[in-house]
Amino acid sequence: MAVTRFGVSLEQDLLEALDTFVQDNSYANRSQAIRSLIEKNIVEKKWLCNSHVAGAIVLVYDPKKNDVATHLLTIQQSHTQNILSTQRFFRENNLCLEIIAVEGNAQQLTRLSDEIISLKGVVHGKLIMSRVD
Repeated sequence: MAVTRFGVSLEQDLLEALDTFVQDNSYANRSQAIRSLIEKNIVEKKWLCNSHVAGAIVLVYDPKKNDVATHLLTIQQSHTQNILSTQRFFRENNLCLEIIAVEGNAQQLTRLSDEIISLKGVVHGKLIMSRVD
């Protein structure tokens, strides 16, 4: 249930930054942007508290380098309690985009993503988490 309260004030520079954030992220209005920022803050606090979260590890890698695909599979097989599914897309530039859906406590997922992202051949990787409770 949404609750409307009035009386929130912001300094001019913060208001301008909020308006830029609204525009850059295509929010319908300031309220939607503020809700998103609050949710993000709550999620980040849950990460610090090692709460139960779900998310995705997004990778871009060169499958021809350092046998990275084999190493990825080995890591994934040893973390079946946290990995829900994977999707792999082969790109025209000979790189792979892989999305690994994960669930578990925040510290486990952070360690898992660090292990995967640090593999030789991974061009870019990022862990995205969201609360699930």
